[in-house]
Amino acid sequence: MPVATLSLFRFTAPMSRLWVIGQMALARRALRQDSRLRFFKLCGSGTGEGFTPRPNWQVWAIVAVWASEKAARDAVSDSPVWQRWRARAREVWTVFLDPLSVRGSWSGVSPFLGESGRSEAVSGPVAALTRATLRPSRALRFWQRVPDISSAIGKNPDVLFKIGVGEMPLLHQVTFSIWPDSTTMAAFARAKGPHAEAIRAVREGNWFAEELYARFRILGSEGLWGGTDPLADKLAEREAA
Repeated sequence: MPVATLSLFRFTAPMSRLWVIGQMALARRALRQDSRLRFFKLCGSGTGEGFTPRPNWQVWAIVAVWASEKAARDAVSDSPVWQRWRARAREVWTVFLDPLSVRGSWSGVSPFLGESGRSEAVSGPVAALTRATLRPSRALRFWQRVPDISSAIGKNPDVLFKIGVGEMPLLHQVTFSIWPDSTTMAAFARAKGPHAEAIRAVREGNWFAEELYARFRILGSEGLWGGTDPLADKLAEREAA
């Protein structure tokens, strides 16, 4: 089964920040030559935790799908792109993701599992990824909603990690969040509030030209983000159980 990765890189030195902007074009060429790689996207981020339209020139991401977990772990270790980015970054953190369900498409394809997905019980942390291409005529309405949604997630005591990234400012957006288990993630999705209201507005207003919703089991993580591994304790608890 394919395995996905989300790798986050924090570049603090001015020259490194300029360098990674160039990598948005140059790294694509090298990644296309990696036979282990099934799909990839290079992303920037917004300020704060990424949920704003103002670019954060320090935080960048690589979303990738690999043929297997071994291929994913090997590549994060030995891929020339990861090695070059890691050498210049102040912090690097990668989370390994086992796709469970997916609905929709990303750049015209379903990169994780195909439309059917897998149906199985999962224990421990799970992740949700949403990706959307905004219709330009609806972008302002979308960004007016984002601060309330971000605040709702941030105030939720259950969320373990969240970040917003994107391929193109304003129009191509990815949200990624990690939850202790499927129950707490589902409870947030169903709860009344800014998130539910935004989903309803999206459906009624046809805001998105393309959208994808995916759910993952967490296989592991490596590296540091904000000086720590955001999942280390939760994954240790799962192993001990």
